[in-house]
Amino acid sequence: MELLGIHHLSAMTAKAQRNVDFYTEILGMRMVKKTVNQDEPSMYHLFYGDEVGNPGTELTFFEIPMAGQNHDGNKSISTTSLRVPNDQALEYWETRLTEADVNHDGIVEQFGRKVLPFKDFENQRLMLVSDENDSGVAGGVPWEKSAADPKHGIIGLGPIHLTVPEIEPTEQVLLEVMGFKRIGEYKHYQTERDVVVYETGEGGTGAELHVHERTDLPPERLGRGGVHHVAFRVKDQEELYKWLDRLNEARLGNSGYVDRFYFKSLYFREPNGILFELATDGPGFATDEEEAHLGESLALPPFLESRREEIESKLKPVNYKG
Repeated sequence: MELLGIHHLSAMTAKAQRNVDFYTEILGMRMVKKTVNQDEPSMYHLFYGDEVGNPGTELTFFEIPMAGQNHDGNKSISTTSLRVPNDQALEYWETRLTEADVNHDGIVEQFGRKVLPFKDFENQRLMLVSDENDSGVAGGVPWEKSAADPKHGIIGLGPIHLTVPEIEPTEQVLLEVMGFKRIGEYKHYQTERDVVVYETGEGGTGAELHVHERTDLPPERLGRGGVHHVAFRVKDQEELYKWLDRLNEARLGNSGYVDRFYFKSLYFREPNGILFELATDGPGFATDEEEAHLGESLALPPFLESRREEIESKLKPVNYKG
């Protein structure tokens, strides 16, 4: 049993249309699924990814129109990285973000790689990371119709950053339950504090967690511009059940098996309270839409289809050029 890398990450927005505009028109990602939160169908759940939303490329957002601003802090998923092919791509993105008046810190080095930290319109903490020398989990394929140059396009999720008050309990779960390996550490470019790096599967940018230990921060208050959870890749449903057994043996409270239609999942919180998900690689987003038309209309899983009229009446239309 081995987790294959990062599967997806789900964040919060208060403005679905502005979110679509930013992630598709500025960042050039493809909206691969426009659906709803299956636990609360009155809110959108928007998925962005590579050409078909391959596992490891999916950045997703729940829309909560009245959500207050996220209060950054501890016990949180504190930065989301997005992979680009090489250092030259980072130079392209530095120019593109500047021209779009996107707040960024310029290109800096982190753990032997060049990165470009930036924020979206709701202060979502993001970072482009270069795959110049990466030899780990393969990235995805940028959409050929992307608003950004596909040659420099985003190819998936990179290292996910966690901030915790005590690193030891989190490390214990990562190493002893989830099978991660501790591979190094570095000084953060702003705080000069140590950041510990863990990897799973084939390693590399698509399979890393970077954990910051901060005793000087209050707990994060989740809102727009914050991150709800991060998911890790599991090969298939059979292996997901084995992970369920492992979590139960470790006495980690969890959701049990959950069918999300596009993938199968299970959820649990690590000791510092951060929500983790394990999700299968399939069946994928082309299950109910043709690949050529992903994200163009509201997709609902079968168990919500009978409520389509009611659900659509409560959603404000979102325009996506596709």
